Amino acid sequence: MLPPDRVQATAGGEPVPVVDSVHRAIARSPLLLRPVLAILAVAFLPWLLGPISVYRGVRSAMASLYVAAFGAWTLWIIDLNRVSSVSAAQPKDSVPPGWLFALLATPFAIAALAHVPPLPRWFVPCRTVAWALLWSVPLAVLVVQASPRNAMFAVIAAWVLAAAVIGWRAAKGSQEARMFGPDGVLAAYTDPNAPPPPPGPANPPGPRPAGPARRPTGPVPRSGNTGPVGPAGHAPAQYGARAQGVAQVYADRGARKRHQPAEAEQSEPPITPEDALAELDAMVGLGPVKEQVHSIYVSIEAARRRAEAGFGADKPMRHFVFLGPPGTGKTTVARVVGKIFYAFGLLESADVVEAQRSDLVGEYLGATAIKTNELIDSALGRVLFIDEAYSLVNEGDGQSDRFGAEAVQTLLKRAEDDREHLIIILAGYEKQTEAFLATNPGLASRFATRIRFPTYSTEELFALAELQLHGRQELLAADARPALWRMLEEVGRRRTTDELGNGRFVRTLLEKAGQARDVRVMGEGGDPQAEDLLTIGAVDLGKAFAELTSRMRGYEETPTLESAIAELDELVGLDPVKQQVRAIAAQLRVARLRDRQGLTSQPPVRHFVFTGPPGTGKTTVARILGHIFAALGLLVRPEVVEAHRADLVGDHLGSTAIKTNRLVDSALGGVLFIDEAYSLHNEGYSGGDAFGAEAVQTLLKRAEDDRDRLVIVLAGYTGDMERFLRSNPGLASRFGTRVTFPSYSARDLSRIAILLAEQAGDAFEPEALYALDQIFAHAERAGRIDELGNGRFARSLFERACACRDVRVVRLGEGATAADLTTLSADDVRGAYAELAV
Repeated sequence: MLPPDRVQATAGGEPVPVVDSVHRAIARSPLLLRPVLAILAVAFLPWLLGPISVYRGVRSAMASLYVAAFGAWTLWIIDLNRVSSVSAAQPKDSVPPGWLFALLATPFAIAALAHVPPLPRWFVPCRTVAWALLWSVPLAVLVVQASPRNAMFAVIAAWVLAAAVIGWRAAKGSQEARMFGPDGVLAAYTDPNAPPPPPGPANPPGPRPAGPARRPTGPVPRSGNTGPVGPAGHAPAQYGARAQGVAQVYADRGARKRHQPAEAEQSEPPITPEDALAELDAMVGLGPVKEQVHSIYVSIEAARRRAEAGFGADKPMRHFVFLGPPGTGKTTVARVVGKIFYAFGLLESADVVEAQRSDLVGEYLGATAIKTNELIDSALGRVLFIDEAYSLVNEGDGQSDRFGAEAVQTLLKRAEDDREHLIIILAGYEKQTEAFLATNPGLASRFATRIRFPTYSTEELFALAELQLHGRQELLAADARPALWRMLEEVGRRRTTDELGNGRFVRTLLEKAGQARDVRVMGEGGDPQAEDLLTIGAVDLGKAFAELTSRMRGYEETPTLESAIAELDELVGLDPVKQQVRAIAAQLRVARLRDRQGLTSQPPVRHFVFTGPPGTGKTTVARILGHIFAALGLLVRPEVVEAHRADLVGDHLGSTAIKTNRLVDSALGGVLFIDEAYSLHNEGYSGGDAFGAEAVQTLLKRAEDDRDRLVIVLAGYTGDMERFLRSNPGLASRFGTRVTFPSYSARDLSRIAILLAEQAGDAFEPEALYALDQIFAHAERAGRIDELGNGRFARSLFERACACRDVRVVRLGEGATAADLTTLSADDVRGAYAELAV
């Protein structure tokens, strides 16, 4: 078996209770008092701390000082003057004070020599000091006993012998390090109880700058007799343990070569922490991430130095949570983290094992724990990166995910049991991952280090594109560079960077642009030049961008402010509404101009209340409002999501918040229009409307949290909306802008009917126009315009009149002319009104 130096040596990793207690007491004392306490410990506690340090193999400088003080006290107690004097009457034979002091200082000089780099790498310093004192102190005592006046020779002899012992120990340790170290031929035999090495290369993968040696495990195929006689017919009893180990290693090597003659040795290149940090710093953007990873590096380095100083501490291992949108470099940073821990010797490999839910969850209960344990076993000594970790808890159907829960429980147990041999990183979207961590208290406690990855800005996306073009040895044409900038700026303005995938979007955009370039160049015929085959043009980027964004909801051409105002002006009537919408547009435009010039401005109004009777164009004005916000860059898409109470309220308490949140998520980037919003507060329910109140509370929270990505419009009858807004103070404060829609006049309704006919390619006879005016005037005098639905009444009347016309024209058969098919008569209009005005 190996000597105690290598088997029992502790570099601060294994606790030494008595020694650690003294060191902790010194560390907790005031800063100015620490040196005094350290000197007192060395001076008065070496009898206790010195032997313990030697036995446990403590590698710190303090341990060597304890042994040196032990030796000095031994010399003092022996009292060289008393040993050298036959009687008190012979003071001339006493040791000269100067050489006595030199002799007492010799143990401390030996301790200092034992810590001169790189000597401590090859032995335990305190044990080497003890060996040197065991040889040099008796010799010095004998010399002084023989001739006290020649104590100089005793000091010189002690120094020479101590240096020889230290040199011998260093040479012996260096040789054993070459044989038994991570790359040595006896690396697998550092422990007599360890299993034999597996088949394959004799060296474990990769030299590491630091850290404990890795011991391969598994069966070894051996040739010859492996029974009691041993390999190659040699009886083990004929050799010592070390000879047996050497013989066995080379026998194993020969067997491996015979069984795997073509297998080449694999090794990982040496990595330093500085190399890993340089790789991180070379990444585009991610400022907060880089700062946090640098702090992790500093923490590990501080722990290493504390361990070297003899202050025992646990290995600075930890598990992480990476939060952020896709394509922001989470996997790449995970590799950097793995390299940092590997460079410090805390991991056996810099590899990252990537996994998803399917790699942990089995096909039946019980199989999940087995599958998760196998995955973790394969990642021991490395980094386990679990992407979209929140998918382990899938409660979309309202039922608990037993398979995912089993995987989480297994993961938590192994994260604690193997925390010194493994780093686990959970990654995913911030919102979903935070909700996942909240499902189990153990997740939040064991995965306490969270790193948030920000969305890339336009400048960072452009820098990523340039880096990828440089790596692909491709070029951008003169017109392609500004075109690419406009595309990325458009993505940033619409706030669709996360949805498109950040860095992945840039990579895919360039790949598809390259494909479009190839099709264009090769389709031109002839023999293209090399530069043409490497240059991407603006037209290529345009095709790729259109292909990638065509799948996105509402990603049509952005309307202009002028077109939105023109659409507003085309509406019939609604003069007060038009005036108020123009004022809102002006406020938004001035606020944007102030922001561009660095002036402070009030946050733009984003949530509105539309009150008025039905059919007065509230939904149409909400759509125009969305166009105005999109034209000014305040919304991603000019799209309106219409909803009613049934779209927000669930079937049971708790489901309403889920349903409301899903509705708001579907409307993010556009306008959420909630018609008859007052129905969310129904006073007719006994005990109050708990479902509606839950929907309102959820809506208010999202209206505040997502105010930069959403416009909400609450619409309904004037009186009902007033009562609804008074039911909750938060409604009145967050929905402070009210737009009142008046009822249409008879003249307005006639114009609406005529416009509808023109849009459909139809026309009214003069008598039909007179009938229209009479009908609408009669409805206005009777006060029934709101009852009949305002603009909806005009549309319904036109549609019913067309139906009456079709019944009349069908009797004409094939003889019907184009005028017959497109003209509405007075009888058609009156017949339609008779059907509607019941």
